[in-house]
Amino acid sequence: MSMAKLRFAKNFITIIFIAIGIVTIGLFYYMQFELPDTQALKTVQLQVPLQIYTRDGKLIATFGEKRRIPIPYNQVPKTLINAVLDTEDQRYFQHPGVDVPGLLRAAVQLIITGRKEQGGSTITMQVARSFYLTRQKTFGRKLREILLALKIENTLSKEKILELYLNKIFFGNRAYGVAAASEVYYGKPLDQLSIDQYAMLAGIPKAPSVLNPLADEEAAIKRRNHVLTRMFELHHIDNKIYKSALNAPLRASYHDLQVQVQAPYVAELAREQIEKMYGDDIYTDGYKVTTTIDSRLQNAANQAVYHGLMAYDQRHGYRGPEQNLGESNIKQLEQWEEKLRDIPVIHGLEPAAVIDISPRSFAALRANGSLVTVPWEGLAWARKRTLNENNQEEFGERPQAASDIAHIGDVIRLMPIDSHHWRLAQIPKAESSLVALQPQTGAILALVGGFDYQQSNFNRITAAERQPGSSFKPFIYAAALDHGLTLASIINDAPLVLENPEDGTLWRPQNDTHRFYGPTRLHTAIIHSRNLVSIRLLDQIGISYAIKYAQKFGFSKQQLPYGLSLSLGTASVTPLQLASAYAVFANSGFQTVPYIIQQVHSSQGEIIYQAKPLIACPSCNDEPAPQISSATNTQTAPAENATPVHAPRAISAQVAFLITSALHDVIQHGTAIQARHINRSDLSGKTGTTQNQYDAWFAGYNRELVSVAWVGFDQPQSLHEYGNQAALPIWMDFMQIALKNSPEHPIEQPPNIVSIRIDPSTGKRASSSNRFALFEYFMTPYVPEEESAATHSSNVARNESKDIY
Repeated sequence: MSMAKLRFAKNFITIIFIAIGIVTIGLFYYMQFELPDTQALKTVQLQVPLQIYTRDGKLIATFGEKRRIPIPYNQVPKTLINAVLDTEDQRYFQHPGVDVPGLLRAAVQLIITGRKEQGGSTITMQVARSFYLTRQKTFGRKLREILLALKIENTLSKEKILELYLNKIFFGNRAYGVAAASEVYYGKPLDQLSIDQYAMLAGIPKAPSVLNPLADEEAAIKRRNHVLTRMFELHHIDNKIYKSALNAPLRASYHDLQVQVQAPYVAELAREQIEKMYGDDIYTDGYKVTTTIDSRLQNAANQAVYHGLMAYDQRHGYRGPEQNLGESNIKQLEQWEEKLRDIPVIHGLEPAAVIDISPRSFAALRANGSLVTVPWEGLAWARKRTLNENNQEEFGERPQAASDIAHIGDVIRLMPIDSHHWRLAQIPKAESSLVALQPQTGAILALVGGFDYQQSNFNRITAAERQPGSSFKPFIYAAALDHGLTLASIINDAPLVLENPEDGTLWRPQNDTHRFYGPTRLHTAIIHSRNLVSIRLLDQIGISYAIKYAQKFGFSKQQLPYGLSLSLGTASVTPLQLASAYAVFANSGFQTVPYIIQQVHSSQGEIIYQAKPLIACPSCNDEPAPQISSATNTQTAPAENATPVHAPRAISAQVAFLITSALHDVIQHGTAIQARHINRSDLSGKTGTTQNQYDAWFAGYNRELVSVAWVGFDQPQSLHEYGNQAALPIWMDFMQIALKNSPEHPIEQPPNIVSIRIDPSTGKRASSSNRFALFEYFMTPYVPEEESAATHSSNVARNESKDIY
């Protein structure tokens, strides 16, 4: 070789090395400064939905478009890791992020077919694409994917990269990540799946919308079996397991979120408040919200409202079928099944079609194609009910046969008694709600906003302002006691005619018994809910004074009408406001504020919000109320400042005690006497019924728990029942469960309260010879004077001779 050629060869080689060096330096520069910073993957925030829990850690709901349950690498079953790597990237732990043989196979495929195929991507390259790139198939994107993969491998461990992949990838049906996919398709945690199910999950990411088992069973099983074959070929399963898994049935179906406590009204209320606090990021940033809800009490409230409304509805007769599908035959039954599947199940009340009627039973077709028989025991209640021209209920004769109730083709509702027995039912037209809270803090422990959230998401606890009726009277009586009257004060229960100054019409209020009882002690009046006494009492203390006093319980001036009808409960309040107001009596006179969010955790587990409730503390000095905010007047505070704040005093402990004493006797001797069946001596409460029986209430409490039950129609119409008939049974069912095994907590008698023997006819201190005398509590400034010897045989004494308490 000549010297010239030798120099040319050396120069050419030098140029090649320089070019390679320049390209290498260029690629290094590009990787370091032009590609995205892969350090961010160390702290990447995966999109995780908002999760809402009870205070005892049970899931109520999640909110967000993507279902994802992030899981660390060390909690992913080894079998699933093998299934994924054997199928997607068998040399994952050996290559540096790019599998050169795989890329060469993809290049050869391109040369042979002329098509750009997906092959050659490693797990790391897929992570690079899913976090930083699009799915567009171009050479430029592929090059960036390769370079990013190399950079990621230089930043993260193999385990961390695989963890990101397993939590990021899409599995169809809104499921992102392996843990969410396990819940969606099998309804079980990831560590409880079988080999064939791991193989099914491992095969989905190649084409999530096509290969998931709900989209195409045949394609999904074919893909699953391919994964199993790879696992067998790579010696990760033996022949016996391989053969068994190949023959395993599909066993996949859609599983909705595994909600542990049914509290949809709670979930929506918490979601609204969290969104106001943190904005739209709550749906993707993995916030975990702990509410004040107690799962046991919530379940009790659900049950009480359901059974109470169903019982009310059945007491008022059968309204007939929802529709009729015509005569039945074999061909039509399949069409009937389709129609039944289009009718939603409401609170467990399942639609069914009557296909055969016997004298004392009928057979019905369910939406799933099965047939059930409803016996006479489940039918006999179904009397026809109508309203006459005076809007009064009228009932037909009791049915004598099933044909008096149903006809072929009727679409009715079935209520399950157990797995094999059914009862005729109907969706209640009336609504009900119940709320329970802790009086010392205002923490909401249970909340049911209506019969069924699916049917109506209107939350009647927080949004329905209704007249409370006689359940408002205790606030008028409390104002009177603070005004100098006593429970022994005498007010005349006599006819009253008042003129409406606006239109000149006359108002003739009545007691619900349509009787008048003459001079009556306040204690007796509140026990038996005497309307005329309440009106005269309000007139005596003054409307302005009473309105100002009622505001101490949390009511606003705008809610309280300026008129004597206020004494009968014509204000407009929500059940939550009424419960909060009764808490003032239960906690010895302090105004706490209802709240439902206890804590908020970030996706990293950091507490970013901690409730700071106002705490009733009888032994503490009274403090002014702090600033209050949020949709339900919830007290809020940042996590770092959780020092207790004492609730301001609303009324004196003495007034709270006297009202509680009187309301205790409402249960022992008055309008709520059936509540004695709970067999507790520490309960106090008040019934409430509005004009025309539009609303029925019961508000009751002991020192540890306040609860309010309401029944009514969303579009007001008569319930044809009083509060002690419609609402009290719901309250009783709830409290029976809520207070089970709980010690009694009667309100403590405060200082400056004395018990004195009085003459019920005068309210004065009784003489030793008075055989009608009974004991009454008084505040010491208002202890009565002693009666004269000749005053204890009046009509009041005879009228009240049965009132012994």
